[in-house]
Amino acid sequence: MKLPATLRAFGARNFRIYMMGQGVSLVGTWMQQLATSWLVFRLTGSSLLLGASVFCGQIPMLFLSPFAGVLADRWDRRRVILITQALLMAQAAALAVLSYTGAVRIWHVLALNVFFGVVNSLDMPVRQAIVPELVDRREDLTNAIALNATIVNVTRLVGPAVAGLLIAAVGETACFALNAGSFVPVIISLLLLRLPPAAANPIEKPMLSGFREGIAYAFGFEPIGTLLALLAVVSLTGMPYTVLMPVFATDILGGNARTMGFLTAASGLGALSGAIYLATRGSVRGLLWRIAACSALFGVGLIGFSLSRHFWLSELALFAAGFGVMVMMAASNSVLQTLAADDKRGRVMSLYVTSLMGVAPIGGLVSGALAARWGAPVTVALGGAASVVGALIFASRIPALRVKIRPVYLERGVAPAPELGTAAEIAGRLK
Repeated sequence: MKLPATLRAFGARNFRIYMMGQGVSLVGTWMQQLATSWLVFRLTGSSLLLGASVFCGQIPMLFLSPFAGVLADRWDRRRVILITQALLMAQAAALAVLSYTGAVRIWHVLALNVFFGVVNSLDMPVRQAIVPELVDRREDLTNAIALNATIVNVTRLVGPAVAGLLIAAVGETACFALNAGSFVPVIISLLLLRLPPAAANPIEKPMLSGFREGIAYAFGFEPIGTLLALLAVVSLTGMPYTVLMPVFATDILGGNARTMGFLTAASGLGALSGAIYLATRGSVRGLLWRIAACSALFGVGLIGFSLSRHFWLSELALFAAGFGVMVMMAASNSVLQTLAADDKRGRVMSLYVTSLMGVAPIGGLVSGALAARWGAPVTVALGGAASVVGALIFASRIPALRVKIRPVYLERGVAPAPELGTAAEIAGRLK
């Protein structure tokens, strides 16, 4: 049976099996994230400690993910993911036991979040780098990334909504326990993959040299470096709004855990819509302008959310913000995967994870402190404004970036030669 163009990557058996396992696991992951935020807020009532909780879970990525990219280019990626998924399952189980027995304290949550961050620092770059190995054709890579984003956001829609209902009914323990169980399907799916034996990559250079080589490669090519910079700005200033969601749900909108679940789900529905939109595109051509526009849309959505005092207006603002940030992130992922050399993809994607997730804990900690001083609405509005400014600066660089990207797209068959001219003509224009 021929699949629709928007689902064409599912024609690859490995990609299809892997995504089925990921889908189940991600529902549990989103449930645990919301349950952890609610647990911290219930134990402490502090927006500062909400920020500290996220800081502990993500700060390891800032320091470890770039080095994990070196390992992703050297080790068997499937074996690494099997190990990291087993460790993340143990972390969720520990939270479930502590919560069930009533022994949980804030320091337990912070310590387990640090453990989560250390493991995730290796897991995320490797999971990003393995995607090209799961599709049968390079031209399906953009569609595969968009479908992966779609699944992430379907689960982001389902997970928090279910978690909100479970927390209100029976407490956080159920969310942690279900997340622990959700790792079983993804481990099974990894064992079922039919991948060629991992190439033996001789370790010719020390890790530090490999790390420096990856940094020089990524930031020495302006299109990659500029995309990473935009991702870092949005993540640092805009994404911390999620840390303050319990404050908006309770203090601003007068709701409860169910309210927080629906607010998070609205953002997830917007992100899902953005991922579906991106899946309809045939290639990475033309994505730079969409990255700029959607970064700005994300910022405008945050400003609207910060000003709203009505539940449905807040839902609409978060839908817009979710759509914008998902298209920006997934489109950036597609462009980076296409531009990166095969032997450096792991390091480029580790820098993508660092820009997206590694700087987020700093933003989360700062936003928690600002919210404690000036209030959550002002903090989120400032983050939205910074995202808009970052989008405008990026947009001003697009004409120059396109000139440098075109030869790579031509070489890899992404752009048709008649439109761009021959490789020699393009090289001449670059001189």
